[in-house]
Amino acid sequence: MSTTQQLNGPSGTETRSRGRWLALSVLVLAVLLVAVDATVLGLATPALSEDLKPSGTQLLWIGDIYSFVIAGLLVSMGSLGDRIGRKKLLLTGAAAFGAVSVLNAYATSPEMMIVARALLGVAGATLMPSTLALIRNIFHDPKERSLAIGIWGATASAGAAVGPVVGGALLQHFWWGSVFLINLPVMIALVVVGIKLLPESKNPVAGPWDLVSVGLSLVGVIGVVYAVKEVATHGVTWEVAVTAAAGAGALYAFVRRQFSLPSPLLDMRLFKHRGFSGAVLADLLTVFGLSGLVFFLSQFLQLVQGRDPLEAGLAELPAAIGAVVTGLIAGRYARRYSVRAIVAGGLGAIGLALGALTLIHKESGYPLLGAALLVVGLGAGFSFTVTADVILSSVPKEQAGSASAVSETAYELGAALGIALLGSIVTGVYQSFTAPASVAGPVADAAHESLGGAVEAAKVLDPHTAQVMVGAAQDAFVDGLRLASGVGAAVLLATAVAAWFLLRGQRLQDGLEH
Repeated sequence: MSTTQQLNGPSGTETRSRGRWLALSVLVLAVLLVAVDATVLGLATPALSEDLKPSGTQLLWIGDIYSFVIAGLLVSMGSLGDRIGRKKLLLTGAAAFGAVSVLNAYATSPEMMIVARALLGVAGATLMPSTLALIRNIFHDPKERSLAIGIWGATASAGAAVGPVVGGALLQHFWWGSVFLINLPVMIALVVVGIKLLPESKNPVAGPWDLVSVGLSLVGVIGVVYAVKEVATHGVTWEVAVTAAAGAGALYAFVRRQFSLPSPLLDMRLFKHRGFSGAVLADLLTVFGLSGLVFFLSQFLQLVQGRDPLEAGLAELPAAIGAVVTGLIAGRYARRYSVRAIVAGGLGAIGLALGALTLIHKESGYPLLGAALLVVGLGAGFSFTVTADVILSSVPKEQAGSASAVSETAYELGAALGIALLGSIVTGVYQSFTAPASVAGPVADAAHESLGGAVEAAKVLDPHTAQVMVGAAQDAFVDGLRLASGVGAAVLLATAVAAWFLLRGQRLQDGLEH
């Protein structure tokens, strides 16, 4: 009897006992850590900038290469888990994640930091699709599975918002590398407990893992996202055009190849289903709004309003609270009302909250920021949880890894695009500020790289000149943040309308699977 049959058949008592909820706790631990790592660096950015002295472009790469690499590899890793076993892939990835975290913590240059973050993304790509695929195979009752996905989704959404709190607490007492070393004890616990609690599952009839498709997926995603980021920051150049063409060509070749393979990495026919495609789009843009907001508000709270790292992290906690609350009830409400109402409503809430941030200024009180963050969290919990459930319920258990990878690719690509696109808007506006005429060229250049660079560069100036330059830099940063919030709001509100039509008639399952 195959492994999958042992887990899913009538004799599979292990996953029908309360042990399945203990197994879920292990999976949640993994997804929490990967989600936290996507944003924990936000609060460490000022300290990291002072220590490693990255350029503005390098700083953006440090922030988003992790999500880029994860997004580029998720489909491949989800398919690999279907073939070799999701438990095996999860535990191997967890061990690698812990080891590479040490390299991140002790990076000594911007280039080393970018490479270390990329390697962490490779390890992270093995974790995310495995967690959701195992949930699909452990929980057979759709209502129980919706609750499990709700817990998983709340953890993923909240993790992005909890990252700044964790980072802030650590940065109060330790250097910036400590935000990575916390991964070690968590990953050790995950491996030890996971060996005992997690059941193994895989697709017993999966074909070989196609390395050509793996390469095309990675090159395509990273090439296209990099090109979008560069266009937003520096405009169209021939290098960017070539990169965009190469990325788009790789993705086109990937899609064509999947149709020709007897055992594709990703079954492209899934996207012919209107509900599946709508859920993926909503998934991506939910996280686009959440991660972009959290990343740049971290810098606003510290470098503009002068809060210390822990205070800034705690200030962003309402987003995590909102995501947890609605993530746990999203499945129930989607059944009571409709999938499209919950998803479109969640997206609309995020859009309205981002719209409210167009009113932000340097002296904005916390009620505006806290309310916006809470509404973003509430909307993300509703939308992200229900779309993940729709995506996972659309395929047989044997293809759970591939479907999970689609959901996770949307999540990570959304995080990368949120930081890259909204960040590029902030950076583009910021770099237009005018430094005092008396400030020398190298100092002015350093100040224009990033707001953290301006604060650092001001230390060599006389107090009056420093105050004038930092004030101008802060004003420009806030102008950029307002514009980015407006663009984000427009994107999310348009997506809410699209989701209302794309998810028409989509429902979550009710009955027990056999």
